[in-house]
Amino acid sequence: MAQFDQKDDGVVVIIGSGAGGGTLGNELAQKGIKVVILEAGARNEIQDFVNDEWESFAQLAWTDMRVSSGSWRVAKDFPNLPAWIVKSVGGSTVHWAGASLRFDEHEFKVASTYGGLKGANLLDWPLTKAELDPWYAKAEDRMGVTRTNGIPGLPGNNNEKVLEAGARKVGYKDFSTGRMAINSQPRDDRGACQQIGFCFQGCKSGAKWSTLYTEIPKGEATGNLEVRPNCHVAKIEHDATGKVTGVVYFDANGTTQRQKARVVAVAGNSIESPRLLLNSASAKYPDGLANSSGQVGRNYMRHVTGSVYAAFDKSVHMYRGTTMAGIVRDEARNDPGRGFVGGYEMETLSLGLPFMAAFLNPGAWGRPFTAAMENYPRMAGMWLVGEDMPQETNRITLDKEKDKFGLPVANVHYDDHPNDIAMRNHGYKQGAALYEAVGAIQTYPTTPYPSTHNLGTNRMSEKPRDGVVNKFGQTHDIKNLFVSDGSQFTTSAACNPTLTIVALAVRQADHIAGLMGRKDI
Repeated sequence: MAQFDQKDDGVVVIIGSGAGGGTLGNELAQKGIKVVILEAGARNEIQDFVNDEWESFAQLAWTDMRVSSGSWRVAKDFPNLPAWIVKSVGGSTVHWAGASLRFDEHEFKVASTYGGLKGANLLDWPLTKAELDPWYAKAEDRMGVTRTNGIPGLPGNNNEKVLEAGARKVGYKDFSTGRMAINSQPRDDRGACQQIGFCFQGCKSGAKWSTLYTEIPKGEATGNLEVRPNCHVAKIEHDATGKVTGVVYFDANGTTQRQKARVVAVAGNSIESPRLLLNSASAKYPDGLANSSGQVGRNYMRHVTGSVYAAFDKSVHMYRGTTMAGIVRDEARNDPGRGFVGGYEMETLSLGLPFMAAFLNPGAWGRPFTAAMENYPRMAGMWLVGEDMPQETNRITLDKEKDKFGLPVANVHYDDHPNDIAMRNHGYKQGAALYEAVGAIQTYPTTPYPSTHNLGTNRMSEKPRDGVVNKFGQTHDIKNLFVSDGSQFTTSAACNPTLTIVALAVRQADHIAGLMGRKDI
């Protein structure tokens, strides 16, 4: 495998190895560009994954100190775990469920579509669905998304069958086993899904797409990509002109290292990416890198989420098979007549018994709680995923608390917008109605978990004053500094974000290669 000199100032340094960073690294490597990916976590391969929720969480999750504030329930239940992301090579593509859906057209133009919404910092994306569609197609092909390119859908499990039956009863029309980046048949030297279940602990068969064992090994095979695990980036450096020149990081031994770079791309998720830009403040950039607009860290979005579980008089065993085995999209439309703008999806979800006990109603005890746990084998469950409204005051800032390297940790502040609350309540009502239509004896509306869909905080904008990056993820302020993860999202849409992150990364790689070829960066 490639090993590049730390003084080589011709490499592209990518910080993070998930959907954005891992994809970008491979795409550039395939074009003959030298790339160093710095990943804060270890390299855990397929054989290392464990189907035990707590052990897996300790192995994969980003458990470094964070703090949270705001009126959201997560700040009370999980103050030091506002987000549930992966600290391991492959990033959150190790932990994700696999749902791979394109944005709808109106979701790129929310300011134009929704109009003025009090308290929301709405902005149209600086690109359209038509512009991104060719890149969506490329991403779907790379990821092997079912129901695209002639790839059949996955089979439904019991959880999906209950969801589908309820959907039919209440009159929904748009439901299926979804477009999933999980092999329904052998593809790309990986086998088909074996329906093992417990997909969030890492796919033991490799059927689910993850940069860990797809993009990254392909990039390494070119000789142009080096991945350095257990390397925590502390700061991005720049020269007197303001151009970035490399990064300072702590290696596995905690020793300070420095890697020179021609280009730096930040892909550390929507919490760590703005944290890094803010921690890279200097005399020239006293408010942090790429922050002349003051927008770095602002407009944090996490999707409107919540869950509905239902108990039946017969066994369901929802944990068997693919975790996200069915999707209902009827409510994803924009219909202000429901009392809110934007929409949401219903997606099957199952947690193992330990996590169900932790998340069903955090802190609960007593007979209602134990009765719910006794119903576990007879439960079906869904997760609500809706478009939340960007707000400037929902943001990532630096806290006085320090991490083990002495760096200020991220404070994650979030308050629900009234639109978010109305949408969630509608989802709870519809989810309960769906299950009751097929005989549920009890339903359990469940509060939001620590976020796995972290978006915004370095958003795209046409005008530099409104955001952090342009439509290629290139920062407005610094020509050779890019953002390559979900933090560049202008809005969140009513669907899972990974496909869009990958499509943007493939597109960004073409743009970066073009700029480098023309010596514009």
